[in-house]
Amino acid sequence: MFRYIVRRLLQMILTFFGATFVVFALMFANQDDPIQALAGEKPVSASLRAALTERYHLDEGFLSQYWYYMSNLLTGDLGVTLTGRDISALLAEAWPRTLQLSLMAIVLAAVLAVTAGVWSAIRRGGALDNGILAFTLLLLAMPIVVLAPVAQLVFGMELGWFPATASREISFYTLMLPAIVLATTVVATQLRVTRTSVVENLRADYVRTARAKGLTPRRVTWVHVLRNSLIPVITLIGVDLGTLMSGALVTEEVFNIPGVGFNLARGIRNEDGPLVVGFVSILVIVFLVVNLIVDLLYAALDPRIRYE
Repeated sequence: MFRYIVRRLLQMILTFFGATFVVFALMFANQDDPIQALAGEKPVSASLRAALTERYHLDEGFLSQYWYYMSNLLTGDLGVTLTGRDISALLAEAWPRTLQLSLMAIVLAAVLAVTAGVWSAIRRGGALDNGILAFTLLLLAMPIVVLAPVAQLVFGMELGWFPATASREISFYTLMLPAIVLATTVVATQLRVTRTSVVENLRADYVRTARAKGLTPRRVTWVHVLRNSLIPVITLIGVDLGTLMSGALVTEEVFNIPGVGFNLARGIRNEDGPLVVGFVSILVIVFLVVNLIVDLLYAALDPRIRYE
């Protein structure tokens, strides 16, 4: 186990540097005139342009800018945006909102996917199974850029069941509709994986042994079968974190939630390279740590798994 953790940590370091390098390169290649993009249509004085150019090393090459950024990042300094705001302070304000939204979406998706997946596997081939599979196909066919504004229009503006946009005081009720929308990006895949895994485990030898010993069907399914079936689902949940983060960019923008995705969208529009790269760097770290935790959970779910 110790060797496995060390090996994964080394892989995480390489992945982190590779991901930040790619993101920084994309922002560097996409930059036309970030100072003018920040000012909009207003003219920028020569003195202000010169000061910002020197401050952010905009007159230097890509490798020099990346070196300055990584030198500061490794000391815990995320830098400042082109507007002069501290990126760490912005992240501290935005992260709790995105974390709350993502956790709500993960819980909603996991509960619905596991419950519906198990019932679909138990009644495979029936009307319930076919209806659930058709529902997952519908969700997979609808991108979040379409689903988010449609849900806002129907359930927020027309029916009034949920707030259409987030207010200054963000509550659980305010985040419910965005969390449901965000959960739809991953629930279909999780449901299908759960159903397939449960169907395979229901045919296993240990299930026949458990039934022969007189265990109730409910205990066999929801205790023994479900525990073994959750291994691929747990894997998928770790991978889905990246999907949720990318979906949060659209969801927070549509519902006006000042989280990480909202700030990232604003930074991309304004060509604010320090803001985008700083936020993405933290998201990469979170994604890598979550995937490491998911891998370590395998041994807890299945004692047969050992990292040697």
